[in-house]
Amino acid sequence: MSSPKSPLDELRIQRRPEQPSPLKPWLVVVGVVALLTLGAAIWWHAQADAIEVRTAVARDARGGGGDHTVLNASGYVTARRAATVSSKVTGKVTEVLIEEGMKVKEGQILARLDDSNIKASLDVAAAQLASAKAALAETEAQLKDADQEFQRTTELAKQHIASQSDLDLAESNAKALQAHLAQQKLDAIVADRQVAGWQQQMDDMIIRAPFDGVITTKDAQPGEMISPVSAGGGFTRTGIGTIVDMGSLEIEIDVNESYINRVEPGQPVEATLDAYPDWKIPCKVIAIIPTADRDKSTVKVRVGFDRLDPRILPDMSVKVAFRDRGVTAAGRAVMVPKDAILNRDGRDVVFVVQDGHAERRAVTVTDTQNDDSVLSAGVSAGEKVVVNAPANLQDGMVVKEKKL
Repeated sequence: MSSPKSPLDELRIQRRPEQPSPLKPWLVVVGVVALLTLGAAIWWHAQADAIEVRTAVARDARGGGGDHTVLNASGYVTARRAATVSSKVTGKVTEVLIEEGMKVKEGQILARLDDSNIKASLDVAAAQLASAKAALAETEAQLKDADQEFQRTTELAKQHIASQSDLDLAESNAKALQAHLAQQKLDAIVADRQVAGWQQQMDDMIIRAPFDGVITTKDAQPGEMISPVSAGGGFTRTGIGTIVDMGSLEIEIDVNESYINRVEPGQPVEATLDAYPDWKIPCKVIAIIPTADRDKSTVKVRVGFDRLDPRILPDMSVKVAFRDRGVTAAGRAVMVPKDAILNRDGRDVVFVVQDGHAERRAVTVTDTQNDDSVLSAGVSAGEKVVVNAPANLQDGMVVKEKKL
């Protein structure tokens, strides 16, 4: 049985748990407006204190923002290794195995000359060598018999059967054959050398490629005479053709003495072939020839291609621009107005505008041309730099661009 409720319990009021009062909308609105007002006040105050500056955009030094060459010149494409292939001796061409544009390997046969006379002489020399060898064999047999006769006569002389004159005769016969054999051996060597000489002349009738390359000219035809020197009143060819090593192509330029101080080995160069005016070819200076041409007052400069291309051909005319080493080598060089460069604490600096603030940066100036300076470090293309910065401008200050 449950205990009876007290009369006081029946009079107790049952209350519900208190619920949090909802946030009133007008308080949210007031808070947002207050924040906006504070932000606007801060922005207005910052703008009121901001220093007005004039800015300019840094330009890529390689993108046509200006001319960065230290010297312009013209020259020709040349092959460092090229040869007009000829023969060692004068002869009549019987066969030509080359055509223009043909690629050849070192030792490949290019042409043949008439070798009929030399072949006949070679046959005679070979026959003489064979005869000398046969005579040598005969003498060796005779010497063997003479040696045996001398030995027998010596034994008989010891037994007093043969006379001293017989012994002397046998000895002289043996020694004579020994001397004759030695002479015939030398004759055989001479005959062998003659065969080798005529064989070499036979080989000289075959014209071979001296190195790998491409045939650029074909100068002789079968039936023509060819000679290593000019002969025959101009009717004798001096070569079968010209072979060029396309891997040795470079540019030769005659630079005026007055400007040679602007050129140095390893300097980057931009070349433009007259045949392809829109094609910029990266190159570099290989060497400056250490002598001058007193007639033209020029110094020859060799320029090598960074990478060869089949479109580059010998004797093509080319224009070159010698670039400033610092500009091109940096790869990220930019141009800014000369008035943007300041000297602070002994260093060249610029102020770059970043998010409304002036950011001080140390820079490296590699060149100054007209009203522009070229920087190799410190600033990237597209960034805004302050021009004619105020004297009181410091790093981190709030700035605003002056309206022109």
